[in-house]
Amino acid sequence: MVKLRLKRCGKKQRAVYRIVAIDVRSRREGRDLRKVGFYDPIKNQTYLNIPVILNFLEQGAQPTGTVQDILKKGRFLYGPLT
Repeated sequence: MVKLRLKRCGKKQRAVYRIVAIDVRSRREGRDLRKVGFYDPIKNQTYLNIPVILNFLEQGAQPTGTVQDILKKGRFLYGPLT
């Protein structure tokens, strides 16, 4: 099963996150299938590759709670996914 989740990057105390499509059995910094976005909580910046995210969601990928909140904040998703 594939999930859309955050992958931590950056320095200590200056974390930035990539939004990646990754197999659920992989660890957080494991090998991802594809990078689909970027999130910087310090500068409050977000980049989402909408066509690629839609493609993964149509194929059955499930976003984690945090990624789902980021997608809602970006006005991409409305309501919970089931």
